[in-house]
Amino acid sequence: MKFCLLALVGVFALTSAAAIEVTTLYTANVPIDEEQDDPREHAYSMALAQVLLRVSGSTLVNDAELFDALFPQPGDYVLQFRPGPDDTLFVSFDGDAVEATLRAAGQTVWGSERPLTLVWLAVDWGQGEREIIGATDPDRSSDQARSINRNRMLRQRMLKFAESRGLPIQFPLLDSEDLANVGFSDIWGGFDERIIDASQRYDVHSILIGRVRVQSAQRNRWTYYFGSDQRSWSGEPEFVITQIADLLAAEFAIGGDEPLRSVQLHIAGVGSIDAYGNVQNILADMNVIDSFVVTLVDGDRISFRVLAHGGAERLARALRFAGLIEEERIDSDFDFERELDTLDFFYSP
Repeated sequence: MKFCLLALVGVFALTSAAAIEVTTLYTANVPIDEEQDDPREHAYSMALAQVLLRVSGSTLVNDAELFDALFPQPGDYVLQFRPGPDDTLFVSFDGDAVEATLRAAGQTVWGSERPLTLVWLAVDWGQGEREIIGATDPDRSSDQARSINRNRMLRQRMLKFAESRGLPIQFPLLDSEDLANVGFSDIWGGFDERIIDASQRYDVHSILIGRVRVQSAQRNRWTYYFGSDQRSWSGEPEFVITQIADLLAAEFAIGGDEPLRSVQLHIAGVGSIDAYGNVQNILADMNVIDSFVVTLVDGDRISFRVLAHGGAERLARALRFAGLIEEERIDSDFDFERELDTLDFFYSP
């Protein structure tokens, strides 16, 4: 006798948050160098390099020969442009065309649906001045303006660099609820469990905890949590954001040379027309999926035949990221051969 049981896989609560759509992946604002032979075309090339850094990573951008071979005329991919402030040019590219070129060349493509990272940042400014950087500037007296300005500058510095890598980040509200659960000493002392617990109210996928000591020879310390993965780094914020962007790109970017494989996908919990529409939209927005068709409807369980880049493993990762709950087939001690390219998920709105 052969049998199996289905059980919901427990997932780290933070990874069930909805993905953030980065709408600025294919736009850039760059300076115009009038000393170039063709200032506009040079600006197009710089803008495209910024776009490719977000979409495909630093390897392609740093390989000038490959960049020129794939995109000999960056202007061919421009949808629109307009003058910006301070002698700059705002450029918007055709994302579908750029992605098609990258995939045809076997380059990786990271889609617009990306994890959101919550940043808890404790800063020791020296001389006993210690603060947590929040999403907004608190109300303070005029003699505290210096503190507000330096906090704002550090926050904007991180937000701007994260945007350049296409990495969505946000800072905590630091309202009464946050401050009742997390203090400077919790962040600085490495009491990360308290910070993770306090982060549950935010709809994020990962947490970055930073300890920055200004005017000190000691290096900044950072801890990053994504699902069950934990990483630690030291260094400047730009270095850490680069590490996170590269880490997530390796997790979610799809290589153009990854083979298309057919996967049988079953999704339970689809109990209404709205739920069915939501599931359809989730699948349609996944860059790992080339195409899909419905093969069976059985009560609240929908079966799809999916053509996915990289096959079942890649597809399962993307579905978990989208907030669907994977059902794990727990086999008995009897010999049971499960079809490897079959996935079972549960939809919970």
